Amino acid sequence: MNDPRTPASGTPAEHPLRYKLNNELHARPPVALRSPQVVSYVALVHDGATAEAEIAHLRHLAEAFAVPLPEVDGDHLLLVTPRFKLKWERHTEFSCYTIFRELTGNEGEHATAEEALPPRWLEAIPGRLLVGTHVDLRDAGQVTPESVIAAATREGSQMIATRVAEGGAWVFTDFLLTDGWTRFLVLDEKLTPRQTGRMVQRLLEIETYRMTALLAFPVAKEVGRLLNRAEGELADLMDQIVDAATPEDERRVLTRLTRLAADVERSVSRSTFRFGAAAAYHRLVQNRIEELREVRVSGFTTIREFMDRRLAPAINTCAANARRQEDLSGRIARNSQLLRTRVDIELERQNQELLAQMNRRAKLQLRLQETVEGLSVVAITYYASQLVQYLAKGAKGLIAPLSPELITAISIPVIGVTVALGLHRMRKSLAAAEGDHE
Repeated sequence: MNDPRTPASGTPAEHPLRYKLNNELHARPPVALRSPQVVSYVALVHDGATAEAEIAHLRHLAEAFAVPLPEVDGDHLLLVTPRFKLKWERHTEFSCYTIFRELTGNEGEHATAEEALPPRWLEAIPGRLLVGTHVDLRDAGQVTPESVIAAATREGSQMIATRVAEGGAWVFTDFLLTDGWTRFLVLDEKLTPRQTGRMVQRLLEIETYRMTALLAFPVAKEVGRLLNRAEGELADLMDQIVDAATPEDERRVLTRLTRLAADVERSVSRSTFRFGAAAAYHRLVQNRIEELREVRVSGFTTIREFMDRRLAPAINTCAANARRQEDLSGRIARNSQLLRTRVDIELERQNQELLAQMNRRAKLQLRLQETVEGLSVVAITYYASQLVQYLAKGAKGLIAPLSPELITAISIPVIGVTVALGLHRMRKSLAAAEGDHE
C-alpha cells in the first residue's frame, strides 16, 4: 500500500503545510463513551508553562503505569492505561486534561475519574488551574431523570435541567464550585457512544470557554474605572481650552491632553487582546450550546437561558467598555488635533511678526550700510588725495608750472567719482550673484 504522504505521480509540487492543514480538520476527535463512566476535566492557564514541561509531566504519568507515551500529534495526545484514558490538548492560552474512567460497579456513589491518577500528580501539572469539572455519565434506566428532579426539588437547589440531542440524553448541573469542582450529571437514554462523547466534549468546552471569556470581566472593571477618571479629566480640559487666553495656557493644556492620551492608549494596548478573546470565546459558548440541541424541561432553566442571564451581561460589559475606550481615544485625538491647530496658528502668527521685524531691521541695516558707504567714499577719497599730494610734491619739478595743491584739488573729484562708481558696480554685482543663487 502506498504511503498517503507520497504524492501521486504527475502531480505538481506540494505546499509544505498541505497535510498538516488537512489533518487539522480531523484533529482532537471526541472519545467514544459508554455509561456508566466518570470524566474529570481540568484546564490550566499556561502562565509560563511550556509544552515541553507538560509533555514531560505526562511522560512521568505514563511511566507510572508502565505504558509508552504516544507520539504528540501537534498539540494533543491520548494516553491509554489499564485504569483510565487521558486526553491532553494545548491551546493558545490554556491546556486541558480530560480523564476518562469506566465504572465497574464497585465504586462509591460519588466516584470521580481523577481518583485513578497517582497521588499529587494532578496538582503538579504546570500552569494555574482555571476550570475543574466532574462529569458523571449514567444510563437513564439505572438513574432515572425523575429521581434526580425529585431530589433537586426536595433540596430546593437551583439546578439546571435540560434534555439534549433532541431528547437523547438529560443534563443536570448548577455551575457551582463544590470542593473546587463543578459537576455535570448526564443520563444517557438513546445516544451512541460517539454521540455521547461529542455531547460530553461540548459540555466541557462550554465550561472552559465561559471561564476564559470571563477573564476579561476584571479587566473591564479596571478599564471602567480608568474611563470614568479620563472622561472627567477630558471634560475639564475642554473647559480649559475654551478659557485659554495665552499660548502658554494652550501649551499647558496640550501637555495634559498628551499625557491623558498616553494613559488611554496604554490601556487600549493592554486590554484589546483580552476583550477580543472574550468575544471570540463567548461566540464559541453560543455555538456549543446550539450544538447541544436543547429541549426545555418544564420548571427548570436550560443551559442557554442560564448563559444568557449570567454570562451575556458580563460579556456585554466588556464589549461596552471596549467601545467606550476606543471612542474616548478618538475624542482625545480629535481634541488634541484641534488644540495643536490653535497652537500652530499662534506660532505662525508669531513667526509672521518675527519675519516682519526682521524685514524692518534689514531695511534699517541697508540704510545704515548706504550711509557707511557714503562715508567710505569720503574717507577713501581723502586718503587717496593725500597720496596724490605726496606724489605731486615729490614730482614738483616735473609738473611745473602746476602746483601740488592744484593737482590734489583736481584729483579729489576724479577719485570720488571713481570710488563711488566702483562701490556701485560691486554692490550691483553682489546683488546679481545673490539673485542667481536664489
